[in-house]
Amino acid sequence: MTTALITGASSGLGAEFARQLAAQGHGLVLVARSQDRLDALAAELRGAYGIDVEVLTADLTDPLGLGLVGTRLADPSRPVGILVNNAGLGLLHDFHHTPIEEEVAHLRLHVEAALTTTRAVLPGMLARGEGRIVNVASIAAYLPRGTYSAAKAWLLSFSRWANGHYKRSGVLVTALCPGMTRTEFHARMGMETRWIPGWAWLQADRVVREGLRDNLAGKAVSVPSMLYKTVAVASRVLPARLMAGPARHPRR
Repeated sequence: MTTALITGASSGLGAEFARQLAAQGHGLVLVARSQDRLDALAAELRGAYGIDVEVLTADLTDPLGLGLVGTRLADPSRPVGILVNNAGLGLLHDFHHTPIEEEVAHLRLHVEAALTTTRAVLPGMLARGEGRIVNVASIAAYLPRGTYSAAKAWLLSFSRWANGHYKRSGVLVTALCPGMTRTEFHARMGMETRWIPGWAWLQADRVVREGLRDNLAGKAVSVPSMLYKTVAVASRVLPARLMAGPARHPRR
């Protein structure tokens, strides 16, 4: 088994990626800002699966943190065979109400971090003739939902191109585009979710399982569930005003 590096690994989809890849026997490098949560997850996975787990505390919106992760990915003596770009955040308010510093950090995390980590790991993968990259995008990549959608659309487009360009060299790149998923993501951004019906939610284990399966199959895009596959198709033909959805509201 190879080593997988996962960003945003301390909770949600990132932690689920760690658990499923650990169960497959892969060694792990867990990246996030929360040292305590990473240490707890690392101890859990070492005990459950007997694998090597490295913890790397880094803020990917900071050049020093991103540089640290890039250096680890490019280290030829400790090759990384699977990269999961999962770190992300959501912005609750409209663009004109959000401080520009938050928008810039949002852009760096979703676009610059994925670009930098992919560039760092790719030469080693190409030299070995194999590698896997999963970029966690969102169904929002298909929808007109502000700068979050714009950032995820970049990630979707980048992944499609990279998979087509590097698959022949053994490197598989997939954009994973889930819909509403039960994690801490929405609570962290302060979004009210009680109005969202139960049938609209996906479970994290399913999202990760389908994303890893589609990546291994060489698919450029993975959209878990028929519901969100339908949303992706509908976005090509329905008016933007219908696909934008309701405004986000803060939790009460």
